Amino acid sequence: MKTCLIVIDVQESFRHRPYFTDTALPAYLQAQNALIAGCVARGIPVVRVLHTDGPEQMDNPFAQVSGQVRPLDGLIAFDAAASFTKSRHSALVGTGLDVWLTTNGIGRLIVSGIRTEQCCETTTRHASDLGWQVDFVPDATLTWDMVQPDGTPLSAADIKARTATVLAGRFATLCTVDEALGRTSA
Repeated sequence: MKTCLIVIDVQESFRHRPYFTDTALPAYLQAQNALIAGCVARGIPVVRVLHTDGPEQMDNPFAQVSGQVRPLDGLIAFDAAASFTKSRHSALVGTGLDVWLTTNGIGRLIVSGIRTEQCCETTTRHASDLGWQVDFVPDATLTWDMVQPDGTPLSAADIKARTATVLAGRFATLCTVDEALGRTSA
């Protein structure tokens, strides 16, 4: 089955959010970069998706005019098979990505990127509902600690574990980087 890697929202914008820390960044970049390099070496198309949102002002890091809607420093350079800009959580809403995937005969998606529980999870669920097989690679996703509505802290590790739990076997196959690469075909 023809496979495609989707790299979602791996962009400098996040460095300018108050919750950003680089604690998990090295491990994430190592996994994300290995996944990209492995796909490129196998001839698997790699799609870049970036997020824009909010007012087009210099102080909004998700506005094009800010200069931050660009690949995250530390992400390896790659020639994207296609690039899309989204303004919703799912990379499949209003971007044309779904049309590109269908036109190119893609049957399986490998989902990676930022944030684990937001755009990566939402895209995974949406893609599954539309009929794509999805490999979700938790190590190649990144998120940060949050605070629950009752004020209790929720660690990034717990968020990733929760996301993996709700996706596994329902919306996606959970994979390590090596497992995802082993399941690819150009």
